[in-house]
Amino acid sequence: MSVKRSELTFDEVAAKYPNFPRMPLLKIDIQRRGAAYTDAALELFDPAVHQVGGAHIFGNRDGKITGRPEGMLLRDGTSLVVTTAPIEQNPYLIDAIDGKLYAVDQGKPIERVWYWEKPDYYDKKTSGGIAMQNVISARPQRLSLSPYRYCWFWSEEGGGGCKFCDIVNNLKQAKDEIGMPTRLNPADIKETLSEALKERGRFTAICVTGGSDIRGDSPFDKEADYYIETLQTAGDCFNVPKIPIQLICTAMKKDQLKRIYDNTPVSSVTMDIEVLDEEQFNRVCPGKAKWIGYKEMKRRLFDAVEIFGENRVNTGTVGGVELTEPTRFRDENEALEQYLSEADDLANHGVSVIHCVWNPNPGSAYAGRRNGSLEYYVRLAQGLQEIRRRHNLLIDFDDYRRCGNHPDTDLARVF
Repeated sequence: MSVKRSELTFDEVAAKYPNFPRMPLLKIDIQRRGAAYTDAALELFDPAVHQVGGAHIFGNRDGKITGRPEGMLLRDGTSLVVTTAPIEQNPYLIDAIDGKLYAVDQGKPIERVWYWEKPDYYDKKTSGGIAMQNVISARPQRLSLSPYRYCWFWSEEGGGGCKFCDIVNNLKQAKDEIGMPTRLNPADIKETLSEALKERGRFTAICVTGGSDIRGDSPFDKEADYYIETLQTAGDCFNVPKIPIQLICTAMKKDQLKRIYDNTPVSSVTMDIEVLDEEQFNRVCPGKAKWIGYKEMKRRLFDAVEIFGENRVNTGTVGGVELTEPTRFRDENEALEQYLSEADDLANHGVSVIHCVWNPNPGSAYAGRRNGSLEYYVRLAQGLQEIRRRHNLLIDFDDYRRCGNHPDTDLARVF
């Protein structure tokens, strides 16, 4: 079934939803369509000052992983984790006008933007010779650490990688182009984190994530092991039992989560369900469906709240992938109704739901597909924020400072 989508422009959506803040609205549209840089904009990009993209577990819509800005800020501090897109896909243009950067659409300057400035440690290497920016990447106020970059759902026995995901193809490209290791050495992690923490006041949290690992005496035991090793290594850089670390991992069993919580300084956990509809989940995430299952994923999220506590557990979704054909939804209204109903059920058990705007990257099975309309993402962000408000759930560990990638969590800053 083909899904009927809204076709409103940026200005039309802004007029229809006058209470939706302009900066998150622009953020959604740039994430939804991608961005491309003019030569004039790149002349203002200085690798000696600004962050160069590269050390990410997911790729871009133009198939390139480095050489461009890693991210941008809007004038209110809104963070833009941007995917670059080919010009034929009608992305926003990032252009220089009178020596200042602007996001431009159809020749019209929409808003000023600024490139992220890089932290000092980006220019350094570990004792093992690894570029520190390839060990831990940075967002304006967060450190991101991916200790293991291969996902075993992509293997022959794994059942199939998530169809929106390009983690393994991106790993292959990153290994060839920038020498990205599949698995990080704990010594490199500790040395890099210690160096990053010298920049006092810059970072507010650490995010640890990587690929799923089905191996072990019980499925995902190996994954739990390397996260424990990584989190303990990070904890060695602090002198308190718990620190602001968010772990994004596979939906593990209760005993595995308890082992992680009891033996590391981790303070919050995210286990991504990806799609809030069982039929679409089975189709889009065949590996997760084989090894866990939709209903079991929800149960494991509820178990996580018992261990970590309310406001310390969430699940991420790839907003818009539920619209991808084949689907049982006739239009965006039906998809949104199902999505928010499931999000409300999760919130009723103390689990927050967040979303990222789906980008159909060329290294994924869904390359070239179409994501949701701007209006769809506006309604989705509003709906998730309202659910959290109604259930008194905070999103502090995944807000605009500690992550900056989720339009719905940006709204918590305003409302």
